[in-house]
Amino acid sequence: MSGARSAATAENRDQAMAHMNATTPRLGISKALFATVAMSVAILSGCAGPHDQLTTGGIPDDYRARHPIIVTEAEQTVDIPVASTDRRLTIAQRDLIRGFAANYISRASGPVYVLSPQGSPNSAAAHQLRNQVRAELTSRGIASSKIVNTSYAAAGPGDAAPIRLSFTGTTAVTTQCGQWPKDISNDLTNQNYYNFGCASQNNLAAQIANPEDLVAPRGMTPIDAQRRNNAIQEYRTTTTTIEDVGSDSSF
Repeated sequence: MSGARSAATAENRDQAMAHMNATTPRLGISKALFATVAMSVAILSGCAGPHDQLTTGGIPDDYRARHPIIVTEAEQTVDIPVASTDRRLTIAQRDLIRGFAANYISRASGPVYVLSPQGSPNSAAAHQLRNQVRAELTSRGIASSKIVNTSYAAAGPGDAAPIRLSFTGTTAVTTQCGQWPKDISNDLTNQNYYNFGCASQNNLAAQIANPEDLVAPRGMTPIDAQRRNNAIQEYRTTTTTIEDVGSDSSF
């Protein structure tokens, strides 16, 4: 009886050992799989950190923010070249004066200065042409009371100094180009350099005809009543025919 009990006990012990041996490899595989997954998550987390920083740092990296176009008050000048033998304004000189007058009327309402040179070989001719310049400005809509005759010292006795027209008005400007605050080769962020976009911003500012358009939109111009009536009449009298292209035998 005791021998049968001992045999049963031994059999149960062997079954328990066999179960433990079968379970141990599974636990080892589970631990290895968990370690692999944990390492993958750590690697992905490490890659995500710098990527987020680069994305966030790239948002304000805009050349329009570095070189903004602003409306300010500045002196507008035009130089009219004058030879020492000139006695009257040429066609090209009159075109310069007309363009200056149109620019003044659209941008300013203050005084206009006509500066003639002193101490240059052409100073006598410039002084004689100054009255013609004044008359041309007056004919273009600038009041004579706003035109001021004055003079300036020429750079040297050999300088063919021009007659200079000047007024102060609003203009669109941006920052000066050619600034390099840091070495562009020592940058690993893959962002554009400081001077990037400066030239295009300056060109855009120079093309703005009316700087006030940057401050507020213009009012709507009145509608052309005749054109509106013609469009309405054409809409009422014109008919549109829709043909069935599917019935065409050529297709």
